[in-house]
Amino acid sequence: MRVKRPLRLGMIGGGQGAYIGNIHRLASRLDGAWQLVAGAFDVDPQRGRDFALAEGLDPARSYGSYQDLIAGETGREGRVDAVAICTPNFTHYPIAKALIEAGFDVICEKPLTATLADAVALAALARDSGRFVGVTYTYSGYPMVHEARVRVARGEIGAIRTVQVEYPLEWMATAIEQKGNAQAAWRTDPTKNGRGGSIGDIGTHAYHLAGFVTGLTLQSLTADLATFVPGRALDDNAHVMMRYQGGARGLLWSSQVALGNSNGVRLRVFGETGALSWFQEQPNELILAPLDGRVQIIKRGADDLSEDAKLRIRTPAGHPEGYLEAFANLYAGFAEAIRARAEGRAPSALGQNLPLAHDGLKGVAFVEAVVNSHEAADQPWITPVAV
Repeated sequence: MRVKRPLRLGMIGGGQGAYIGNIHRLASRLDGAWQLVAGAFDVDPQRGRDFALAEGLDPARSYGSYQDLIAGETGREGRVDAVAICTPNFTHYPIAKALIEAGFDVICEKPLTATLADAVALAALARDSGRFVGVTYTYSGYPMVHEARVRVARGEIGAIRTVQVEYPLEWMATAIEQKGNAQAAWRTDPTKNGRGGSIGDIGTHAYHLAGFVTGLTLQSLTADLATFVPGRALDDNAHVMMRYQGGARGLLWSSQVALGNSNGVRLRVFGETGALSWFQEQPNELILAPLDGRVQIIKRGADDLSEDAKLRIRTPAGHPEGYLEAFANLYAGFAEAIRARAEGRAPSALGQNLPLAHDGLKGVAFVEAVVNSHEAADQPWITPVAV
């Protein structure tokens, strides 16, 4: 019996105290598909090396910068198979560009880049180079989100009329960026975060989720941004009205100042013959409301779920799975896609319907269009560049 080795993972950023770096590490390990073997974990090289040592990495593969990682891994026997970028937004483009040009596959935090020009260039580079570039739009990893996608595609709720999606948080309801919170500090700095505040940080998740489930293509949008906490340079609340190709309408709300909301991602899709709704804080349930029928609660683990959902389930019904498992589903899918390319075959269903570079480009184009719409009172309806 041939045993497949785990793919070797490198990481840029995500060191000591970095929330998202730890999530990447946990998710990559969950299915045994990846092994972290190298990294440049911190802008402070010594602090990065100390972190690598605590993680049990070979000191020779703890690098002071992403440039050092590229130089050290290029040509190495058993070099990394892909590199995860877990750094602030403004660094994504130069790091990803350098990795792709050096022949490495990439797993990048969202948003893909901080500017639209960089996103266009990076998506083109990924396409032309043939390198794999996955983007961690986490909510598309949930089994019941895949179930919703399948049911919409089957026509179970008929032609879509309206899409309502929201992502409210409360963690930035006060000026915590002025009190030493490093995560909030760079997210409120336009030079590091990009032009969109809440819309770029979490609104892009909501936008991707709506498009992933419905399959709809955005035609145009109009937006109203607000900055409620004094002194901020970026929005901390956004309302966006959307028009989709084919006539469906959408409404998106993202907020970093919505008290009482820890992580309130919610999607509702209303069609001609039914409706579907999913709430991230109750991720193991999908609500189906058919026309002239009883409302149904479809539970993760049910026997009649689609294969797309079943492939992403690890525990029996009644044993909850959540955010880490959804993130791990992305990593498992990325691994399958990379293996399939290396073996010259089509990826299995697990390696399909993944968020890739073009999805990242669409997310950045969406944020750009939202900010443009808000700033252009005489031209409220904006068409994103990368629909």
